[in-house]
Amino acid sequence: MAGTARARQQTEREIADFLSTGPVQVAELDLGAAPDGGATLRPGPGSPPVTAGEVFVLVRRAGRPVGTLVGRVPEGADPVAVLTGLAGAPGTDAALTEPAGAPGTEAVPAPAAAPPSASVVVATRERADQLARALDSLLAQDHPDFEVVVVDNAPVTDETRKLIEREYGERVRYVREPVPGLAVAHNRGLGVVRGEVTAFTDDDVVTDPRWLTELTSPFAADPGLGCATGLILPARLRTPAQVLLESHGGFAKGFTARTYDPADPPADEPLFPFTAGRFGSGAGMAFRTAVLREVGGFDPATGAGTPARGGDDLYGFVRVLAHGHRLRYTPSALVWHHHRETWRDLENQAFGYGAGLTAYLTAVLVNRPALLPAFLARLPGGLARARALTAVRAGREAARVPGGHDARTHPWPRRLSRLQRRGMLYGPLGYLRARRALRTAGRERGR
Repeated sequence: MAGTARARQQTEREIADFLSTGPVQVAELDLGAAPDGGATLRPGPGSPPVTAGEVFVLVRRAGRPVGTLVGRVPEGADPVAVLTGLAGAPGTDAALTEPAGAPGTEAVPAPAAAPPSASVVVATRERADQLARALDSLLAQDHPDFEVVVVDNAPVTDETRKLIEREYGERVRYVREPVPGLAVAHNRGLGVVRGEVTAFTDDDVVTDPRWLTELTSPFAADPGLGCATGLILPARLRTPAQVLLESHGGFAKGFTARTYDPADPPADEPLFPFTAGRFGSGAGMAFRTAVLREVGGFDPATGAGTPARGGDDLYGFVRVLAHGHRLRYTPSALVWHHHRETWRDLENQAFGYGAGLTAYLTAVLVNRPALLPAFLARLPGGLARARALTAVRAGREAARVPGGHDARTHPWPRRLSRLQRRGMLYGPLGYLRARRALRTAGRERGR
């Protein structure tokens, strides 16, 4: 009883600390982009112009993302001058680009031939306002040959269909998928696309104008490439939940391109390929269409909207690698993600991430039993890594926004770590429940 009371008091303190976190502005600083050779500063997607206060900055050189920093603009100061000074300060500029020569990392490639034809699949469910914002950014892509397919997943209303018909006409294809689940929706889109490469993104992102070109161009240069992922940064940091999530890494995977090759496993990734979360995220990923179809698409018992809660993207990455195809992380392919906004959102997200991790591992082993020996050989290291990922970070380290420039400390609440561990225990059960639900739905449709 006393232990329960202490846990409740601890959670109350964590929530109070969480609620004291202030907002952070989001902006982009492009060095050398102004006509006079100086820097240009513009707000992040949907954000107002930068004023005094704390700012999360994506730093670009000639339009290419090279790093992030967090700085404070004093009252009355010129934001461009302050942030440019921070970007060029001794010791700071070097941190904006990750060190060359790390295992598996590569220099920025020279411009390649025209990117292959592409299809973009966006799965959505009852979020027409967010979807419109995402579609507007997709239709502004500079890719020379692409289509956009919206999959309306288990809709309750006809708002999404009406939005497409009213605002987007023939520029966007509408497909309805009655069975709930993100993987089911993605497979539905995969079945109708026409592009050589199929990209997937979410309805809560804004894509950079060069996102699709940068994400798909590596497929033209590498016939053995099966998958590519990109950089994901926060569109807004207005609420404590958004700031806390990004302070602990968010969805970003760094600013150095990297190719993962199953024929040459990375020496610094002893759990490869089961550490699929290191490769990227579903908000910005692309597959060679024929390869993804060859491996059977995504497991329909994974993903948001199913009892498994997630793991559909991780499953896709591992299946492609397990079939001998390479995967490339391409940080120049950028999307801006609208993080969840409330404490309750973070609780759901923490549990869902844990569940999705073990659900996807269960899915991989159920569908590819031959991978079991390799998985068991890596299991001790995997458990150690899982403990490290969910360890209580309060008091152990300063929380940093990607780029290494955030000196503020936002301890990770113990409750969120506990929820993630609970999710990991639940994940295999959730996956099996999702499989059973799909079989039941199939029998009912067959009557």
